[in-house]
Order: sequence, then structure tokens, then C-alpha cells
Amino acid sequence: MSITIPIIPFKEGEALLDWLELTEALADGHTLPRAEIADTFLYRDPDTLLSRAAWIDGLGSLVKTATVFPRNPEHGVPMVNGGVSLFSDLDGTLEALVDFHLVTKWKTAGDSLLAARRLARPDSERIVIAGAGTVGRSLCEAFAEAFPGAKIALWNRTLAKAEALARDIGSVDVAPDLEAAVRQADIVVSATMSSEPLIRGDWLRPGQHINLIGAYRPDMREADDAALRRAKIYVDSRDTTIGHIGEIQIPLDRGVITEADILADFYQLDAFAPGGTEDITLFKNGGGAHLDLMTSRYILDRWSAAQK
Repeated sequence: MSITIPIIPFKEGEALLDWLELTEALADGHTLPRAEIADTFLYRDPDTLLSRAAWIDGLGSLVKTATVFPRNPEHGVPMVNGGVSLFSDLDGTLEALVDFHLVTKWKTAGDSLLAARRLARPDSERIVIAGAGTVGRSLCEAFAEAFPGAKIALWNRTLAKAEALARDIGSVDVAPDLEAAVRQADIVVSATMSSEPLIRGDWLRPGQHINLIGAYRPDMREADDAALRRAKIYVDSRDTTIGHIGEIQIPLDRGVITEADILADFYQLDAFAPGGTEDITLFKNGGGAHLDLMTSRYILDRWSAAQK
């Protein structure tokens, strides 16, 4: 018997998705047994083949493969390409091929949005997003959906880039000064490629939620030691942050914080609670293939429902 495997492209797939529904799907995914995850890297200077795999009992398995070819832009080809293969939990058969960029966009922003919906004050009125790249754009979309009454401002090290994105989106402002924007914000979201901290603890005030996305290497940070000391700290996954990302590991190594200061990850979602007006909450988005799996399953569910 011939079986047609769905191939879900970016534009057609995205038209079916909803940011708030995705956060609920991510929350539901963390009620299942803890995921098994593994990454593999292959290199051919200067190119990289990265495969991330996850298996969740009750949800299935996934392999997300990225090819990173730094010279591609010279020939008009995107530097990062890839694909996502989603497999059945029942018998291991291939269930769908999903656009790499679709999964990455919705996983990354959805991860942070789930944390913000649990940790930020629902009445938050001002949001500043640091970083005007691809992730910054998706964060504007996601946070506008969850906090429709809030004003969003974009900051970028190159002001012109923030101005261009703000014009393109049309519903966000530009923050020319990061310190001033952070001091005024109820929610601070950072998605930069900085190795040196941009967010200073002495800029923060009780009642704020800080949401950090950009740092993904052991040498990268977006917030300084003072921010970590002052905040209640949460992560999406202890397995993908502790020992892997400088945002958490550098202050651990320095004795600034201890592992006990990391109050919960998404497998303890009931412990995620808004800080109210007394506390600062800080969330580190570490990502991981298990979140790609949960996101891909949500995408396939929406795609399958649309075909009926």
C-alpha cells in the first residue's frame, strides 16, 4: 500500500499556526516523560552538518538537520539550510517532512513565550526586544499575540536595522537607548549574538521579567552577574543550559549562583509563577531538539486537521 508522507512548507504551514496554541502544546509536551536528546556535528572546513535528535515516549521522535555553509551568501544561497524528519511513536515510520525554518522560528519564539506567559505580569504594558534579526521579528509577532495591550520597542546595536524592522512591522517602536528602554520595560527580551553582557542588573527593578534567548555557546552571555544575583532564575531545560551555555555556566563557575538558584525548568512548569511587583524573574531559553519535536508535532497536527 502506498502512503503519502506530508511535506509541510513554510508559508502554507505557518498560515495554520497560532502562538498561544503552540505554548499550550509545549506545556503539554512537558507532562510526558523527559526527552532523550543528542546532537552530532560533522565538519568540512568551513562548513558544518548539525543533526539534533529527540525521542519522547508518547510523542514520537525527530531528527532536525542543519547545514551551515558560510560561503553560500556569496552565491545568493542562504547560509543555513536543513530539514526536519518526524517519526511515529507507534512504529517509527516517517510521518512528515517539515520545513527547517518553520520549526526553528516557532520553536525559538514559542519557547520564550511560554516562559513569559507563566512568569511575566499579565498586565505588562511595555516590552523591549533587543535584537532586530530574524528572531527579533518573530518575537515581535509572538509577544504581540500574548500581550496585545503592550507597546513593543525594538533595540539593536545598529540603530538603522531596528528602524528598518520597525517600519516593516509597522506596529512597534524603536528604542535608541537600551538602558533607558530596559529601565522602563515590564518585559525585557534579548535575542542578540553578544558574547559580553548587554543587560545590567543595576538597570532592573522589581516586577520585571527578563527573557534571554541569544546566548548559545559557552562563551556567550546577554546579562551580567548582577542580573543573575537579583533575579529568580528559570530555564527551559537544565540539560541544555547547565554545562552548555555561558549565560548560566559562567556565573555557576564563578560562584555567583549555584544550581539550587535555578528554581525550575519546563518539566516543573507548576513552579513557574509571576514575580508580581516584588521580584525579578529571569528565564534562559536554551532550546533543544525536544522542543523541536513538540513544535513539529503541533505543526503536523494543525496540518492534518486542515486536510480533512
